[in-house]
Amino acid sequence: MPDYREFDGYEDFEADFDPLNFDRQARRRRRRKAQHHPKKSEAEILNAIAETTGIEGDFETRYKPARHERLWLYDSLKPFYQAALIDDVLSLVKGGKEANVYRCLAHSSVGREFLAAKVYRPRRFRNLRNDRVYREGRQVLSANGRPIKERDVRTFRALGKKSAFGQQVSHTSWLMHEFNALKVLHAAGADVPQPIAAGENAILMDYVGDARLPAPPLHTVNLEAEEARRLFARVIDNIVLMLRAGMIHGDLSEYNILYWAGAVTLIDFPQVVEVRSNHSAETILQRDILRVCQYFNQFGLDADAGALHSRLWDEYGIDHAESAALQDDGL
Repeated sequence: MPDYREFDGYEDFEADFDPLNFDRQARRRRRRKAQHHPKKSEAEILNAIAETTGIEGDFETRYKPARHERLWLYDSLKPFYQAALIDDVLSLVKGGKEANVYRCLAHSSVGREFLAAKVYRPRRFRNLRNDRVYREGRQVLSANGRPIKERDVRTFRALGKKSAFGQQVSHTSWLMHEFNALKVLHAAGADVPQPIAAGENAILMDYVGDARLPAPPLHTVNLEAEEARRLFARVIDNIVLMLRAGMIHGDLSEYNILYWAGAVTLIDFPQVVEVRSNHSAETILQRDILRVCQYFNQFGLDADAGALHSRLWDEYGIDHAESAALQDDGL
């Protein structure tokens, strides 16, 4: 039986169900019309969207987004506003090729002053990494964070066709893997933001920082040798917690570790890798550990990335022959 959790196999799955592949009359009924779509710039497309889509006036924010940013920001965050999780958007914390992070004023019922909202850019303008290596062995998740059943032929056909719906499903799954990882790791005691809620295009989580400044990434921080040793040990503790949960961060470095009040917070988990089902897991773990060691060694540490990787993989890794047997047994 084929593994429909892999996107790259969806095209074969689709071929078995597409009548155009075996019904001559269906092919005759399909008529193509010549169409010309002149290429538009990002600005022209977003202008057109902004002019034809209204934003309800009950969600106005202190942060004033640019015209091209306004629509997707408000559409992504309005469900959190309506659910009484946030009252306002105060500032842009971080802009990225894949997503922006905003500091939000939390609703009084949430029990904290600020929350962070990670909002993904519109799909057509999102610069996603080549994520095939991370997706290996991962199930496709729905908006509620649960795996999509293999019998959902329509969804898997859309993924195979890479239609607009299929791309949205792929994006939602990418986002929900991050949300689920944060839930599991926070419950396990890892130094990650507590996730509060997830929408179709955004994740709401703990904010690290204060009203004046967000927590800076570790690569901007100069550490004393003693503090570097302490923080390095804590980052390795977090890697162990992830391994115990069957996860590898997949993109860990000083660029996605925050530093605040003498503590670290690990962020950015959409590409999280499953130890049991990804054949590149050991290599990805090795890369994560190497990057962490290289950063901290500049402050006088002498961490041996190779020895550390070998020890952790020997203790928490899994042989993929065993992994295949576990999957065949339905575990």
